[in-house]
Parts: sequence; structure tokens; C-alpha cells
Amino acid sequence: MESGMLLSGRQRALIRESWQRVSGSPVQHGLVLFSRLFDVDPDLLPLFQYNCKQFASPQECLSAPEFLDHIRKVMLVIDAAVSHLENLSCLEEYLCNLGRKHQAVGVKVESFSTVGESLLYMLEKCLGTAFSPDVREAWSKLYSAVVKAMRRGWETLPEGD
Repeated sequence: MESGMLLSGRQRALIRESWQRVSGSPVQHGLVLFSRLFDVDPDLLPLFQYNCKQFASPQECLSAPEFLDHIRKVMLVIDAAVSHLENLSCLEEYLCNLGRKHQAVGVKVESFSTVGESLLYMLEKCLGTAFSPDVREAWSKLYSAVVKAMRRGWETLPEGD
């Protein structure tokens, strides 16, 4: 995870500036992200079960206290990536384990592209005109690096698991 070569200084600055505008309301902005995720791929809804409870609708899921906790955790992971832009490799093991956990609950690697699109959608909606093509490109590169590390969680599982 070579973050220094991945993102230019200008891209790191764009990510930090844009995240500063979004990070003050993590649950509110996370709801935008996950609402979009369920709009784009409703088949992901069954992956979110708490205490064996299946949600009947995205709205029911999005209002559940357990899911709001999940949103907070997702936003904290994004915050950690933004905080470590100079040295993303320090998050490598954590992200690999996070990928492993996602695989264990049935998330498919392909779903990460939908999550990435939903992240960019949330940033665009929340930043408005400040979401420039350069900001989009910087976030896309950061998200790709995070997903690459998480995918290693799939690759490190023993055969048959």
C-alpha cells in the first residue's frame, strides 16, 4: 500500500479538505452513502442482520440502532484512511482483517465497486460544487487502495473456508 506514490500532495490536500467538510456529521452522511447503496443494489440488504433479524426494507435497516452503529464504524474507517494518507500501509493489516470479516458475512468482492460508487455519490451530494473532477479522482484512488488491502483478506483465507 504505497500511499506516497498513489496520491500526490495536491490529492491528499483535496481529500483532507473535502473530508473535513463531511466528517462533522458522520451518521447523516453515512445514511446518504448507504441509502444510495441500497438503491443501487437492493440485494445487499439481507447481508445486514442483527440478532438474526432480517430487515423488510432499506428504511427499516437505515433506522435500526445496530445499523447506525455500523455506519459510524464505516465512517471511522474512512476517517482512519484520511488521517493516514501519508502512510496508508500502517492500516494494511487492519484493512485485510476487515476484508476477511466482510467475506465471512457473505459480502462479495464485486460489491465493493457499488460501495465505492455510493461513497462518491455521498461526497458529491454533501460537497455540492466543491466535488470537482479532481476531488473525485483523488477519492477514487484512495478508495481503490483501501479495497486493494481489504481484498487481501479474501486471498489469505485457507482453501475451503
